[in-house]
Formats: sequence, C-alpha cells, structure tokens
Amino acid sequence: IECTKYSRKQYEIPTVVGIFSAFGLVFSISLFAWICCQRKPSKSNKTPPYKFVHVLKGVDIYPENLNSKKKFGDDDKSEAKNKSSMPKNSLHLDLEKRDLNGNFPKTPPKPQSSPDVENLSKHFAERKKDSVSPDSLKSINSLSSEDKQEKLGILFFSLEYNFEKKAFVVNIKEACGLPAMDEQSMTSDPYIKMTILPEKKHKVKTRVLRKTLDPVFDETFTFYGIPYSQIQDLTLHFMILSFDRFSRDDVIGEVLIPLTGIELSEGRLLMDREIIKRNVRKSSGHGEILISLCYQSATNTLTVVVLKARYLPKSDVSGLSDPYVKVNLYHAKKRISKKKTHVKKCTPNAVFNELFVFDIPCEGLDDISIEFLVLDSDRGSRNEVIGQLTLGSSAEGTGGEHWKEICEYPRRQIAKWHMLCDG
Repeated sequence: IECTKYSRKQYEIPTVVGIFSAFGLVFSISLFAWICCQRKPSKSNKTPPYKFVHVLKGVDIYPENLNSKKKFGDDDKSEAKNKSSMPKNSLHLDLEKRDLNGNFPKTPPKPQSSPDVENLSKHFAERKKDSVSPDSLKSINSLSSEDKQEKLGILFFSLEYNFEKKAFVVNIKEACGLPAMDEQSMTSDPYIKMTILPEKKHKVKTRVLRKTLDPVFDETFTFYGIPYSQIQDLTLHFMILSFDRFSRDDVIGEVLIPLTGIELSEGRLLMDREIIKRNVRKSSGHGEILISLCYQSATNTLTVVVLKARYLPKSDVSGLSDPYVKVNLYHAKKRISKKKTHVKKCTPNAVFNELFVFDIPCEGLDDISIEFLVLDSDRGSRNEVIGQLTLGSSAEGTGGEHWKEICEYPRRQIAKWHMLCDG
C-alpha cells in the first residue's frame, strides 16, 4: 500500500507542474502580444527627439524651433522656396522675437475696439476732409512722387480737460495703416511716445503691441498741475516707433498737434491726424550696418554676428544692389582669417543674421581688429565695394566705443549700428 501511494505522488507532481507551466506560457505570450499592439500606435504619434545643432553649422541665432531654421549653406533656390511657403505672419529673424529679457513673448490677442474707437472711426469718415490743414497740404505738394505714394497711417486720439482736478487728459486710442518696418515678416511692433512741448517735462509712452499694423492702444494719460489757461501754449508731439531689441527702435513717423485754438471747455474732443515722415538722421551716402560682437575670454574666441544693413546706395543699373558682407580678422595688421555672408538680392535694406566664430591667437584683443566690407555682387565684373567698417582698439567713433565695450564686458553679446565709410 505504501509503495502504491508513493508511485501516485511521483506521477501527480509532474502533471501539476506541467499544467502551471502551460498556463504561464500562454499568459506570457498574450502579454507580449498586447504590448506589441500598444507600441504601434504610440510610435506613429511619437515626435522625434530634439536635436541640438552646432552654431557653426549655420542655424539662425536663438531659433524658436528647429523646423523653421535657415542654414548658412542653403542656396538661393531653397531660400526662395522657404519664403514662398512661409506665412506672412511668421517672423524669420528670430533675434527680434525676444524681449529685453531674452524670452519669446506670446502674441497677445488683439483687443476689441471700444465704442469710443468705433465712434472715432465714424467721426474720422465725416471730417476726413477737414483733418488736413493748409500747412500739411503745402508739405504734401512739396513731397516727391515717392513720398506721395508712401503712407504712414492715421493716429486716433482724444483730448479732455478735467476742471475739478486741474488735469489735462490725453487718450491714445489706435493707429491704422502703419507701414511694415520688418521686411521679412511684413509687420511691425509699434508703440507711441508722447511729449508735451515746449518744456518737455511730461514724457509718456504706450505699451508695445507685437506684429500688427493696426494697433489698438486705448491708453489714457493724465497730466496734473497744468492750468487751463496754459493749454493754448502747448504742443503735443506723438512719435510712432517700432520696437527692435538689438538696436535703436525704428521711427515710423510723428504727429505734431499745436493746441492753439482748440477748445476743451465743452468736453472731450475726438481727433485724428495723418502720421508724417520724420527727418531721421541717415548715413552719408554709404549706408549703415548692424554688428553684434561677443568676446569669450575663457576660450579666447570672438563671436561676430552680421545682423542687418540699411540705406545702402543704389549701385546697379536696375536701381538696386545685391549686397553681401566680407569679414576679415587682423592680428598686428596681418589678415589671419576671413568669412563672408550670403548675397541678398535686390535690396537696400538687407537682413543677413549670420554668425561667425574666430579664434584669437593672442591673449586679449589689443592687437586684434576686424574689418567689414559691404560689396555688391556682380557676376559680369568685379564686385564693387559699397562701404567698409573697421572695429578695433585704434578705431574712431562708434567702432572704438563698440570695441571698448566688448573688452570691458566679456561673454556679453553687444550690438550696435555703425555708419559705413568709403571703401
């Protein structure tokens, strides 16, 4: 009997183990198949990992995303293709997307026009003929044919005097039809500075509105301590500008409002004026160039960014030049390195946005100088020099000041506009 029981146990144990092994195998195969089915849809939706691109490969400075980057090695055909596929609202020059803190601000939604603005537009339609003074008619007649075609927009505002608080109130409502100061995105970042003349004691400015040609500000400024009897002697000066992070802001135009003969005793007065061109100081015939420099004392390298050029003279038969910039690095008056940008076709205001890194052979920048030659590309003959600029410790004017700043503040990117001289 004992032998029979022992033999039964010998057969039962392998049978149980086999059953459990079969169940375990079936469960493992099912689990593996379920995991494989789940991975297939996730792979199709998975975004590719972020790839870092070395700056020497030619990506734009501070790219917001790598999908819209432009490499220095791209040819003109790919550049034209990208421009055609790029929406007008997109900003190619990524440097200008950042605010003063270096962040990419979100574009705020355009505020809806208030009832005052709607009434103001109706009011403007009724008094459009009366809004142009005889003086402005004379100035318009004296303009050239180019200036007649160039329209800078209309400024809408209101004036009011609070007799209880003895305060002068100005409400800057909106501006319409502003020109695009950025040729790449065909838009502007407008804001308005206002000054009360002739004393210039009261200076205010509105907030910057991003990427719009019809900004709605609707901001009210109250000036206390101005007697009503002095209002007739004052003049309002509105300066309309477009924000530019890496250089001085672009001036769109200005509006001058003499308050002589304007009666504010009956309440708020709605007004509109055409924005006129301001006599901005330009270069003496050779144009200007925007350069950004950064000296890295730890690695002993100099980073040069050729950003923009403007007011370039007309050197082609068609009236437009094809500019590009040649960068030469000198050590003790001997050229040790050279670079050049791509050619920008048919434009007096070129946007290059190209970066170069130079190794400095000595400690410090005392014996180093850098030369910028702006040339007009011409396949049929020798390229003509439009203008040149030299930066170094011995350079005069803005070139010497810029060089001094990068020496005093290493590891800081400093940009300045410079006037080009005769090449």
